[in-house]
Amino acid sequence: MKAVVITQPGAPEVLQIQDRPRPVPLSHEVLIKVAAAGINRPDVFQRKGNYPPPPSAPQDIPGLEIAGTIEAVGDNVTQWQPGDRVCALVIGGGYAEYCTAPEGSCLRVPDNLTLVEAASLPETFFTVWSNVFDRGHLKPGESLLVHGGSSGIGVTAIQIAKALGSTVYVTAGSEAKCHFCEQLGANKAINYKQENFAEAIAQLTEGQGVDVILDMIGGDYTPDNLKALTNEGRLVMINSMNGKDVQVDLSAVMRKRLNITGSMLRSRDVAFKAAIAKQLKEHVWPLLSDGQIKPIVHQVFPASEAAQAHELMESSEHIGKIVLIFD
Repeated sequence: MKAVVITQPGAPEVLQIQDRPRPVPLSHEVLIKVAAAGINRPDVFQRKGNYPPPPSAPQDIPGLEIAGTIEAVGDNVTQWQPGDRVCALVIGGGYAEYCTAPEGSCLRVPDNLTLVEAASLPETFFTVWSNVFDRGHLKPGESLLVHGGSSGIGVTAIQIAKALGSTVYVTAGSEAKCHFCEQLGANKAINYKQENFAEAIAQLTEGQGVDVILDMIGGDYTPDNLKALTNEGRLVMINSMNGKDVQVDLSAVMRKRLNITGSMLRSRDVAFKAAIAKQLKEHVWPLLSDGQIKPIVHQVFPASEAAQAHELMESSEHIGKIVLIFD
């Protein structure tokens, strides 16, 4: 099979098409003929040599989410059969014509979605559900602040939280991105280049703050995150793009009874991801099927242009997801 390979750690041009053996599914896995693969920030970190894959994953083929048609199934697979259209969360190897996935990490592609659209779903939908709802315990009627509202994570969080009954605020870096987020359902988008988000949240909530913050920035955002939370508020960290070493005012944590948590999804076990998939199937997939939630695909690249796709990802000029396709 053809695969996009990290030939050495470095800039986007280290991504090259090479021949690789077609993987063989284990007893609990399916083999998927990949039509499309979503691109995510962890792929960029892996390409640079800063995010090593788990030992059981392909070491030089990035890619954490795919969509396609099941080609073969392992001996103990009960949920799927060849020919099924699925999207899947994988621990690596997604930038290839074929990829294996645990059967529990697969979800059926809704009939109203293309495989390209479906490939943009797993990584962000699994991440948002696990962190906003499982760890952050966001409930209907509560408020959510999402940093990076126009990112893949952001457009997913806006739509799911809004559809399930929450007030949603976001930050974004341009007026065009802010407008898009509000059109997508955010109650208010804050341009972080023009105003302090903690001050804006205080004004929007009449000084109360928000119940949950989903943050991929870290660093100098952390003190203002604590300011922007209400009593019993939850800060959920999923990345630290501005740095992992921060100063925390513990008196604010104690006074407001705050909960600071976070997680990494890639290293979690098969059963954990299968449990998220089950929740998504029950609570979110019906919203995709009836059009209340929609995939946001910014641009599609052929696999041969993976380097250009990574350049776009690193520019942060996109809104939503970037997807590779395999002919």
